[in-house]
Amino acid sequence: MKEMTFGQYYPTNSPVHKMNASVKILLVIAYIVAVFMVDYYHFLGLLACLFAIVIATVIARVPFGRMLKSIKGVIFLVVFSAVLQVFFNKQGTPLWEGGFITDEGLLTAGFITMRIVLIVLGASLLTLTTSPVELADGIEFLLYPLKYIKFPVHEFALIMSIALRFIPTLLEETDRIIKAQKARGANFESGNIFKRAKALIPVLIPLLISSFRRADELADAMDARCYAGSKVRTKYKKTTFGLGDLFGLLFFAGLIVGVVYLNGFYLYPYLVA
Repeated sequence: MKEMTFGQYYPTNSPVHKMNASVKILLVIAYIVAVFMVDYYHFLGLLACLFAIVIATVIARVPFGRMLKSIKGVIFLVVFSAVLQVFFNKQGTPLWEGGFITDEGLLTAGFITMRIVLIVLGASLLTLTTSPVELADGIEFLLYPLKYIKFPVHEFALIMSIALRFIPTLLEETDRIIKAQKARGANFESGNIFKRAKALIPVLIPLLISSFRRADELADAMDARCYAGSKVRTKYKKTTFGLGDLFGLLFFAGLIVGVVYLNGFYLYPYLVA
């Protein structure tokens, strides 16, 4: 759990770290849109998205090892989705006579796996290159028009920032509780799925108590500092739109255009027919 990187900040002096947080959020949204725009079985479009995230990681000076560790949190989802497609997708041609695994099932499993991994990598790069404070400011800036309909934009951004900040803390707390329970003789690895789920109860209850205690301590600390999110607040660090933000927008705009072009290239023979 300590090796999971989602929600953690990796501080370096890179052009991506210096970008406007609002722009980075928009770029990640555009990247996810580009991933979902790739038609099924068109792996060339996914490779273009992978190339984009690799280039962004190199520019951000984030080790590829830390990026790959972020996939650990969704391994179960990836494997589960792939197994469903392999064993229950009956479309296509069976790989052997009388077999139940088809070529289309394998292609769909590989496509969905790549799509999930690419989305997780994009979200992880955002959290690795953006501090929680900058992320909250970026979300608040993007949601600013909602203030006119009395939506608590600042409070909402603060909640999301705190939630991201406490992901690594809760993971460390969970790891500590599991080790303590194992030292007392608890077994989390043997038995069927129901016994394993039941064995997690001694972990979940202390984790919930610890989470409520941390939330109460944080609330007391904010109250002691006279924090009031509803009042007009000034920013310690003013964010600006720079040249790097412009290059980022142009780069990911080119990615979306490239994906649309590739989709049209693949679909062109069918449209002509």
